[in-house]
Amino acid sequence: MNEWHKGLVVGFDLETTGVDTNTARIVTASVVLLDAQGQVVNQREWLVDPGVEIPEAATAVHGVSTEKARAEGMPAAQGVDEILNLLQFAAKQSPIVAFNASYDFSVLHAEALRYGLVPLIPGNVIDPFIIDKQVDKFRKGKRTLAAACEHYGVVLENAHTSFADSVACVGVARAIAQKYPQLQVDPQDLHGWQIGWARDQAASFQEYLRKRDPQAVVDGAWPIKDS
Repeated sequence: MNEWHKGLVVGFDLETTGVDTNTARIVTASVVLLDAQGQVVNQREWLVDPGVEIPEAATAVHGVSTEKARAEGMPAAQGVDEILNLLQFAAKQSPIVAFNASYDFSVLHAEALRYGLVPLIPGNVIDPFIIDKQVDKFRKGKRTLAAACEHYGVVLENAHTSFADSVACVGVARAIAQKYPQLQVDPQDLHGWQIGWARDQAASFQEYLRKRDPQAVVDGAWPIKDS
């Protein structure tokens, strides 16, 4: 048994310009190291000028306008490089927890390629979004971070800021692992399980969608999407 949920864990979250992982640009990012009690040991936050207009819909979610990003944000290439380097270092020390990780890591992957940087290929990611759907398949209701926090009794303050979401997703991951001891394995093994779980969940969702749209396609690649 590996009690990763009782050790140092890194939370990771991005806030971006949109939902398409191929075109979304990073606006804010957080990498947060938390101890066993959930206290912040170290943290790094970024405000990035994405180099494009931030749509009003995105600003409404995370609160960062184009004007603010341009005035206060660092150049995108610099920000992406720093995020990649810190995650590369952090992953050697602790598992990386990200909620709906295939979004954040796919955006980061696309950004790395956009700026000619070496992408991160993580091997010890823990995604409470995927895990929750696996261990509690038939629970009704939303599966958002806010819903997961409510279900597992985790406090979420200032939702949709990268720092708050990073901290909350670690809390959810730990709560799930505490409730379901079969998840208390080496994070690299759990990472491998999630690749299969994500693929199966996507296939099931695709089958459901195709009842209405025979052409529907759901990318099940995790933690970095194929498309």
